[in-house]
Amino acid sequence: CAACGCVLSEGLLTTTYTDEEHLREVAYSQSTGQKEQQSRCLQRGIRRVRDLCKVLQLPAAFEETAVSYLQRALQLSAFRLASLEKKELLGGCCVFVTCRQHNWPLTMGTVCSLLYARQELFASVFLSLQRELGLSVPALSLADLVTTHLSSFRLFQPTADIPAPFLEDKEQLLPRTMGLVELASETWLVTGRHPVPIVTAAAFLAWQSLRPGPRLSCPLARFCRLAGVDLPPPAHLRLKELLEILLGMASQLSWLRGFHLDRRTVVKHIGDLLQHRLFLLRNAFSQQQGDEQQGQGCQDSRQHPPAQGSPGSPPVPQRRGRPWAGKGQRGGPLRPLLPPCLIHPRKRPRAAAPAAPAAALTGDEPISDSEIEQYLRSPEEIQAFRKAKGW
Repeated sequence: CAACGCVLSEGLLTTTYTDEEHLREVAYSQSTGQKEQQSRCLQRGIRRVRDLCKVLQLPAAFEETAVSYLQRALQLSAFRLASLEKKELLGGCCVFVTCRQHNWPLTMGTVCSLLYARQELFASVFLSLQRELGLSVPALSLADLVTTHLSSFRLFQPTADIPAPFLEDKEQLLPRTMGLVELASETWLVTGRHPVPIVTAAAFLAWQSLRPGPRLSCPLARFCRLAGVDLPPPAHLRLKELLEILLGMASQLSWLRGFHLDRRTVVKHIGDLLQHRLFLLRNAFSQQQGDEQQGQGCQDSRQHPPAQGSPGSPPVPQRRGRPWAGKGQRGGPLRPLLPPCLIHPRKRPRAAAPAAPAAALTGDEPISDSEIEQYLRSPEEIQAFRKAKGW
């Protein structure tokens, strides 16, 4: 080579590592300048968006839409002057918005785990992006999320580490899981909660109910390990709440009142409970209201007992109603259909601060004017007092 004096053998088409040490970058005057027109923040954001789309295996159209949202957002002063931590989350928010608009089942927790971000900060950036760009973001469809989450399970193909009784058909597991998720949505278990723990608990119950014999002894942690999915920490709480709802519904079925049901045996009857869930929920809720009205009527009758034989007082057996109304299987009261935050509140009312002990009275304390006025009598009071005394 006449430029550097390096000897090149014939047929060598590429340079070696020692040759690359003498190379230099292309000067700005010889380049197109397209990359230099973008700020470093925008370049890093676009690179982060493309990496997220590759990890999530999103289509190319999603990637271009997310990049366009990022470019529009960084032109606004609300994001251009934001902190570096918020700018790093802006690309993830653009990907999240794009997936929601195309009805792609992606949760906020998944993006936060990929970006190692705090969910509170991610939610604030997401709301700011939605407000500043005027984007309409539809709600997440639970049906699509359940379908996508079950597709990642490894329980549908026979492998060496999965016992044969634990294999299940996806076409049978999907509708039963969807029924349990809809039941959780109708009983206030989905509102304000992360959907993945609820879907995991519902899939576990549906999987147990299809073949309860060999599967009742399998815990939730082993089920997730066999399925190849992570066990979310709140899944145990969602499982407990779902079982409480199922036990309350089972107490209303006439052919199950003679059995002693617990959290393990009620799983065998999930098919019947889901088939009649609308009737059972309505019946349980109306019975709870009926008990409240009956209790209020009893209090009113105690305060104002009706006259004997009056037309407004029906006979006693008619006022009692059904003897099992509002009662659980063991004779206890059925819990009302309220959100769990109202049934089991986390925050307890603060106890009142103990009052300071009163100081010992010495008789030298100052007397206020208002206290003195209490002892002064008006002229009218003086005249009334004289008339009462008679002198």
